[in-house]
Amino acid sequence: MGAGGILPGNFPVDLVLFGMIAAFLVLRLRSILGRRQGFERTAAPPAPPVRPAVAAAPVIDGVAERPPSRALPDPASPAGQAMARMQRLDRSFSAARFLDGAETAFRMIVTAFAAGQRDALRPLLAEDMLAAFTAAITARETAGETQRSDIRGIEVATIEAADLRGSVADITVRFVSDQVTLTTGRDGAIVAGTDAVTEIVDLWTFERDLGTADPTWRLVAARSA
Repeated sequence: MGAGGILPGNFPVDLVLFGMIAAFLVLRLRSILGRRQGFERTAAPPAPPVRPAVAAAPVIDGVAERPPSRALPDPASPAGQAMARMQRLDRSFSAARFLDGAETAFRMIVTAFAAGQRDALRPLLAEDMLAAFTAAITARETAGETQRSDIRGIEVATIEAADLRGSVADITVRFVSDQVTLTTGRDGAIVAGTDAVTEIVDLWTFERDLGTADPTWRLVAARSA
């Protein structure tokens, strides 16, 4: 060949190799990216809305307890008007929610008194009631007696009366409950009550100062009807 040609010994082999390597890397990168698209995590579906929890009814002997019958006072009645004033004083007050709490307190107090649990009673009772309950528990323990109180069901929980004196609110609730209540002596013999289910009617009065941050309604009076 003439002087202007490229001699075989001078062929730029390194450029060819670099070009081949570059082409290989491009093809390899495309193949990787193509495969990755098939495995990309898709957006998670929106979470289903969370439903508010519904309180389960108490279960007695394997049977769910029937909810109690409830009745709120007529808004035009003295009790209804008193609770309207309570709601104006404390916007968080609700007669229906109060009854929920009163029923829970009723169960807790009956159970704690029977078991002699003074610490459980303390935050739920006014001072006079706590002193009376504590004295009764002490007398029972001194006599070696044991009390059993099982609430088998609350048939009725209704607001009987309500009053507001300044910022101090009183609400009286009528509870009609089916209970097994009995007291046994040291020898296990029944000294009071019966092991049969008995309907018991109670009138309990709860009190709270709506002008304070303390949300607790405390029992200030209790009697059988």
